[in-house]
Amino acid sequence: MRFKKRRLATLCGALVFTLNVQAAKLAILFDDFGYQAKNENQVLKMPINVSVAIFPNAPDSHEMMLKAHQQGREILIHLPMQPLSKQPLEKNTLTPDMSSQEVKRIVDQAVASIPYAVGINNHQGSKMTSSLSGMQNVIQAMAPHHLFFLDSMTIAGTKSVQAAQGTSVKVIKRNVFLDDVQNNAEIRHQFQRAIALARRNGFAIAIGHPHPTTVAAVQQELANLPSDIQLVRPSDLLNTAMTYNPHAAPPPPLKPAKPVKPPKPKQKGIGSCPIKHKIPQVYAGAMFSVLGESIKNSAVVNFVERQWSDWGKAPAQAAPQMLQTPAPIAEPPKP
Repeated sequence: MRFKKRRLATLCGALVFTLNVQAAKLAILFDDFGYQAKNENQVLKMPINVSVAIFPNAPDSHEMMLKAHQQGREILIHLPMQPLSKQPLEKNTLTPDMSSQEVKRIVDQAVASIPYAVGINNHQGSKMTSSLSGMQNVIQAMAPHHLFFLDSMTIAGTKSVQAAQGTSVKVIKRNVFLDDVQNNAEIRHQFQRAIALARRNGFAIAIGHPHPTTVAAVQQELANLPSDIQLVRPSDLLNTAMTYNPHAAPPPPLKPAKPVKPPKPKQKGIGSCPIKHKIPQVYAGAMFSVLGESIKNSAVVNFVERQWSDWGKAPAQAAPQMLQTPAPIAEPPKP
């Protein structure tokens, strides 16, 4: 029995290692928790790695926080920040003209309201997140609480990364908004777009909201999540280099520099061959494919295959009476 358990543990460990190396990581976060308890309870029926961001001052915030925490679900504070557009603001919305003391007071109060939070993400906030001094105040207030910042990317010119430089606060960024268009087909299309980005870059973060249409569409997509996609929490991506910006325009093409004639060498040498063909880019998908093939042919997987073929067989034991002393090698005849 112990022999079978050892082989099972070896097999499972090797397979988990192989799958984790090849899987692309996808984090899903539902914002705006605290106002729609009925829909939010449906979100809490989703897989445990689907995370939630809760308003600090909404009517149902405390109830939703306790339920999510009891499940072991990851919780973020959905902190209101001032947008560029004119619209009604949530209570204690952060603005760029606030003093550092006022920002600290609001952040401290939000953490006290949602004590199980491990991070903060912004609600709206295009004006606030594009202010370097404003975001420096936010990051400075967050640091003592050991929280990370998930930038919702409501504006391309966000300053969150610059503001966090030299501090202990880590910043990650949203890649896809699932429900800018409240339509089942479009939400599912955006979900598939997030999967494609995860495959290409190795990771992706998708944000949605607890609307009935979004909840239904995400439930449908999660039920058919591909095997090469690993559903993770936002904090699982903190040590991943996340440089993808979904709003940034592509950089302008570089102007070709004028060729400079090299000085004539004093001694003749071997000339270098110019590259006539453009070197093709290597995408993450190709990299994972090569890596998967390498793992398939690795010693670990070969060992697992051998163990699987011998499954349930007891290890052979040599009988002590069968051992024989090898016969001496005859010396060649003397000349």
